[in-house]
Amino acid sequence: MLNEILLAFIPMFFAMDSVGILPVFAGLTRGLPDADKRNIIVQSLGTATILAISFIFLGKVIFNFLGISMGDFMIAGGMILFCLSMVDLMGQTLHTRKMKPLELAAVPIGTPLIVGPAVLTMALMLMNQYGWAVTLVAVLSNIAIVGIVFLFSDRFISIIGPSGSRALSKVMYLLLAAIGVMMVRKGILVVISTVRVPGQ
Repeated sequence: MLNEILLAFIPMFFAMDSVGILPVFAGLTRGLPDADKRNIIVQSLGTATILAISFIFLGKVIFNFLGISMGDFMIAGGMILFCLSMVDLMGQTLHTRKMKPLELAAVPIGTPLIVGPAVLTMALMLMNQYGWAVTLVAVLSNIAIVGIVFLFSDRFISIIGPSGSRALSKVMYLLLAAIGVMMVRKGILVVISTVRVPGQ
């Protein structure tokens, strides 16, 4: 059980990318009072948790309703992870309009910063492989790590610097791209294994 949790935790850690989203969070909350920052952190973590848990338990129901197989989703999900990684690696940045402090909590910090397409895709993949209990532990523990990183964001930025944070983010997205390729490969194998040969 512990080994499965660790195996699920690692790819979810890369997908959530707590270090990579740190500069974005710091930029969005720069100059805000500490009380507002704490409120934003609590509300954003709540939004991310509710969204992730809902998707974990309702994702397969939606798939069955739409007639989507796990192999289909693995291929599509892997492609999404790869494309998201490439967008970051090619130097695209997140642009947001000026918003009130509490408006930042749900969107864009809660989603898509903390729980976005990469995390939701990874959650369903882990759900299929390890079950809901292990996936839930992996997701919630990573959300908790994001909360800790956000809480001490000023200190982390001062230690590693903005350039160090961006460099670590690039490494994580490179690994996430590799995970995306692996998911596509496994998805193709799943689809092939479900194809029925005429006469058999």
